[in-house]
Amino acid sequence: ARTMCEATRAAGDARAEGRARTTLTDVLLVSGRIQQAEEQARLAMELASSVQDATAVSWTANSLGLLCLHQGRYAESKPFFEQAIEGCQAAGNRPVEATALGNLSRAHLGMGSIEKAVEIARRGLAVHSEIGRTVRLANGHFALGVALTRADRHSEALSQFSDALRIFSDHRQRLWEGATNFRVAEVHLAARRPAQAAKHAEQALALGCIGGDRTRGNVLVLLGHALAALGQADRARACWRDALSLHEQNNAPEADEVRALLSAPSAA
Repeated sequence: ARTMCEATRAAGDARAEGRARTTLTDVLLVSGRIQQAEEQARLAMELASSVQDATAVSWTANSLGLLCLHQGRYAESKPFFEQAIEGCQAAGNRPVEATALGNLSRAHLGMGSIEKAVEIARRGLAVHSEIGRTVRLANGHFALGVALTRADRHSEALSQFSDALRIFSDHRQRLWEGATNFRVAEVHLAARRPAQAAKHAEQALALGCIGGDRTRGNVLVLLGHALAALGQADRARACWRDALSLHEQNNAPEADEVRALLSAPSAA
């Protein structure tokens, strides 16, 4: 992706460069390199806007919203997703519209609007379903599962994640399989089933996850909670120490939460 950015820049093709930088943004996001991804996304937006490339503008707006989500800037992410949705609806770009709806659902979750998040996630899944059974449909199930988890509707959430896992597996989307196992682990932990939570968290670690080391750190935190609930305090602390190391390496805000876990009397 970087090579394509350099080649299109050298050729003076702003439209192609903008799209190349949008692709590079996605690559960096998946690997968890947030700062670099944000730099590329802003360059991509400038280029796409300068040549009125509506498709690239919508996709880059979605990426900028995701970058805000990753940094806990939920209110700031919302207008980016709304811009992406509006642009996609105008252009008839249903796949990206559905993706942006799923991400807008996450923004509402971050702002505490749980039922609104569920409703928007259902809209996104409906669009994915209209398009057909592609890997993106799994993303729709995934987004709805996340929203239902926050709404404490655990059995419904597990049903959505089961559908997502089946499609991700069929399409050999290993990192998304890992991410879904992480979310399944969250459901089981919330439902006070720590053994099942630990099992799925360990599967997530084995598969890897979208988001790179930062997400791996979050999985380790969850695994630590599950192990602590099972009375395995030493293993829990080891998970949290590993998570802290990853979060500190990435300057992630979650590091403060992990330090608090390790300093708590119950973790001693």
